[in-house]
Amino acid sequence: MEQALAKILLAEDDKNLGTILKSYLEAKGFIATLCLNGQEAYDIFIQGDYDCCIVDVMMPVKDGFTLAREIRSIDRKIPILFLTARSLEEDKIKGFELGGDDYITKPFSMEELIMRIQAILRRTMDTAGNEGKQTVYEVGRFTFDYNRQTLDIGEQTQKLTSKEADLLRLLCENLNDVLDRSVALKKIWFDDSYFNARSMDVYVTKLRKYLRADPDVELMNVHGVGFKLLVTRKDREEDQGK
Repeated sequence: MEQALAKILLAEDDKNLGTILKSYLEAKGFIATLCLNGQEAYDIFIQGDYDCCIVDVMMPVKDGFTLAREIRSIDRKIPILFLTARSLEEDKIKGFELGGDDYITKPFSMEELIMRIQAILRRTMDTAGNEGKQTVYEVGRFTFDYNRQTLDIGEQTQKLTSKEADLLRLLCENLNDVLDRSVALKKIWFDDSYFNARSMDVYVTKLRKYLRADPDVELMNVHGVGFKLLVTRKDREEDQGK
C-alpha cells in the first residue's frame, strides 16, 4: 500500500491539538480520522479499515490503554503509537506490554511524529521486503508464520503483534546462535537506547511465555550479549539414537 493511502485513526481528547495533528497528517499524505475520546475511537475502529492507530493515553470515557487492549483483542497486527503527557517509565512499559509499537511524550515535534509513523509503516506495510526471504519457520513443535503473525503448536494459535513477530523472526534467523542485543534494537527499534532496551525486554518476556508450550524450546538470556533461541529436542533424539 502506498504511504499516501495509509489510513490513521487518531484518538486525542484535546480538540485543538487533535485538529492540528489531523491537518498535519493530511498535509503529509495520510488519511486521518480524529476521535475525541476512547469510546468514539473504538466505535469507529470496528467500522473502518485502518493502517495505524495514534492513541492518547489520558482520555475521557475510555482511556488509551483500555482502547489499545480492546483494539488488540480484534487486530493483533495494526500498529499502535501512544501519545502522552506523562513520562513515567512504568507507563511506557505498560504501553508496550499491551502491544504498543511506539510511544511519544508531549510536547513533541511534528517531524518526530511523522518519522515514527513512517518507521512503523515501513516495517508493517512493506511486503516487498519479504520477497525471497523465508517467512515460515519450524521451531521445535511450533510453526511461526511471519506474514500471518501467528505462532502455532498443535491446535493452538497465538496471534503476535508486529514487534513480537519482528523479534521472533530475528531469533529464528539466528536459531541456536546468539542474537546480539544491539543488533535487534537497531533493526526493530532503530536505536539501542536504554529505554528501547527495556521495552525489548518486555517483548522477550512475552515471547518466552508463548514458547513455554514446548519444553524443548528455550529463549535464553546471554548475559551482557543478547538472547539465544534454543531447540534441544533434536540433540536429545540424536543422543538417544547412539
